[in-house]
Amino acid sequence: MPYKPPFSITPRILALSQSISHALGVLEGEKLDTEPIKLRRENNIKTVQSSLAIEGNSLNLEQVTSLFEGKRVIGPKKDIVEVQNAIALYNKFDQLNPTSMRDFLSAHAILMKDLIKEKGKWREGGVGIFKGHKVAHLAPPAKRVPKLMEDLFEFIKKDKDTPWLLKACIFHYELEFIHPFMDGNGRMGRLWQQLILAKENPIFKFITVEELIRENQKGYYQVLSQCDKEGNSTKFIEFALGLILKALQSYRKGTSVRLNDAQSRLQYARKTLEERWFSRKEYMDVFKNLSTSTASRDLKFGVDNKILEHRGSKNQVTYRYLVF
Repeated sequence: MPYKPPFSITPRILALSQSISHALGVLEGEKLDTEPIKLRRENNIKTVQSSLAIEGNSLNLEQVTSLFEGKRVIGPKKDIVEVQNAIALYNKFDQLNPTSMRDFLSAHAILMKDLIKEKGKWREGGVGIFKGHKVAHLAPPAKRVPKLMEDLFEFIKKDKDTPWLLKACIFHYELEFIHPFMDGNGRMGRLWQQLILAKENPIFKFITVEELIRENQKGYYQVLSQCDKEGNSTKFIEFALGLILKALQSYRKGTSVRLNDAQSRLQYARKTLEERWFSRKEYMDVFKNLSTSTASRDLKFGVDNKILEHRGSKNQVTYRYLVF
């Protein structure tokens, strides 16, 4: 029987999955001004800086941006090498197959170049994660790592019942539990989660969850520890899905809507303004950079074409969508 990591589908997981599916559907249904090349670059910069900051890297967003641009930066040599390696790896994002263990090992070799001797290789010794003087997590023995990772990749590749959305979260947790490398496990877990999420929907190439993990770093480590004690990834899936939903919502707020005619703008605004009277200003608030004159023409078009009804006069005019 094929290996399946232990986890349960809870009502919270179902609710978050539905909310994420809805958010993805809304994003796909809207014509968002994504500027893919610019957004992808900005996402990579934030992702690299946030993921490394979680591991104690001292370089700020401005310094990481400078390294992306090939500029010289003053800082600890190790921190600079970490960023340069991460940049090289994220530049290969589209070439990496998230179901390939060979790609996984190759990615680790790039990430840890000139940082550790065992780059791109499973660890050969025992490893524990300490909190102060106490062991917070004792990883499985090194001799078990190759088989555990083989099973995990088989699950990612062959399990047809579990959606990619959940596989991304499960892989992330299981990787941190197995801790297959001497160093770089956290960075690899977060990168591979994003790669697997991109199988769910390509929009995840533009969306960073690492920034939210950094902001919720204490909760991130607490839920990893809780899952270790419970022997399954359920709580981590709930935690990760919550961050993914927040990342999608933040992405939507940070992008503008490109709708080029009155009818499509009125249709889009209906989601926000339906079932109540609204003013021209409230209509303009739905869009970024919409001029007063364009808003007035849109609303007149809506009234003339029986999309809207209106009441009042001059500056006191309000509008409401007609029910079809």
